[in-house]
Amino acid sequence: MAAKGDMIYAWASNPECLKSGECGGAVTSLLKYALESKMVDGVLTVAKGVDLYDAKPVFITDPEDIAKAAGSLHCGTLLLPKLIKKYFNGARDMKIAITLKGCDAKAMYELAKRQQINLDNVIMIGLNCGGSVAPGVGRRMIAEKYDVDPDTVHKEEIDKGKFIIEYEGGEKGISIDELEEEGFGRRSNCQRCKTKVPRQCDLACGNWGVIGDKAGKATFVEICSDKGADLVTKAKSAGAIETAAPNPAGIDIRAKIENSMYKLADKSRAKQFGELGEGKERLDYIMSETSRCIKCYQCIENCPICYCVECSTRKPHLVPPGQVPPPFMFHLIRYTHIADSCINCGQCEELCAMDIPNALFMHAIQLEMQDMFGYEPGVNMDLPVLALVEEPAERKRLNDTGTDQIFDIFGQKE
Repeated sequence: MAAKGDMIYAWASNPECLKSGECGGAVTSLLKYALESKMVDGVLTVAKGVDLYDAKPVFITDPEDIAKAAGSLHCGTLLLPKLIKKYFNGARDMKIAITLKGCDAKAMYELAKRQQINLDNVIMIGLNCGGSVAPGVGRRMIAEKYDVDPDTVHKEEIDKGKFIIEYEGGEKGISIDELEEEGFGRRSNCQRCKTKVPRQCDLACGNWGVIGDKAGKATFVEICSDKGADLVTKAKSAGAIETAAPNPAGIDIRAKIENSMYKLADKSRAKQFGELGEGKERLDYIMSETSRCIKCYQCIENCPICYCVECSTRKPHLVPPGQVPPPFMFHLIRYTHIADSCINCGQCEELCAMDIPNALFMHAIQLEMQDMFGYEPGVNMDLPVLALVEEPAERKRLNDTGTDQIFDIFGQKE
């Protein structure tokens, strides 16, 4: 019987799942079993659209369709949790299994804290993530650095520090470091990320640490909750998966890979935040970059922390309608609301029509607040800093501006 804290090698028993799934198809088999056994009503995951640069969210209710969503899509930059809130009533009326990378997992927790998702009805299958590549960047990178037609690539993978492609005619791999030095490779927020093994999930799955005769043929599964243990136990008993104890050397290798990624993230943070400058220099830079804003609201619509029905940035006395670019207050309101809880998912930057590095600004602010108050978003159900700010009855006007909340947080007064 599986238990919370266990680490195992797992692989599919079903030949079709073995063939279609990555690393032995364990995740594919677990999702298929969860549907077949009625543990969940549906599976929310990512599948290939017109090509491997076109990741699309899919909601699957037929177990036989699970295999169609198998495989890696590192050029997919979607964030799934907000879709549960928007289209599935926050999983209040149905049970859902969902595949999540690190930032997705953190978004689940932050939305749950805000009463937007019912985690009791969700099985979270975490996928180890070394980072994702923006689709447009991926196509240019393959054409220019690999000298390969992007449309001939049928598979990609990040392994052993390289971005590897398989295409009509062969296979090529180039080190991530080399790619990123030339402006390609992973998204900048992924370079800063330190949530590589999403232990917030019920299971954390990946290929790191699978060595010996199981290399490439099994998934390393870390069981992070009783719910995850229950799924693994039942799936194994039903014959959906097979398991084995991990090679002790593989456990060490997995830890070393994770630690090396932490060090790379620290290096990226130092470089990217260093280029922001400090104090007035940083403020001037942010004001200059945000002056390109066309107020398309994509940063707000896709941010997993933004959930208000009536957004303060749409209130005419704060942000005049029709004014483009909007006054800097537009951005200050957003920074104030999100500053303590930014999960560095990169959606506000990825989807910005004007290529404003929003995620960089938000993440820099969040980490400074984390240093001050000790609150790290998305790792557990602890409440964010702003949730603890009291609002005296005589100052209800702050609901409109939020300005004095900033003063309260930093222990200052008007």
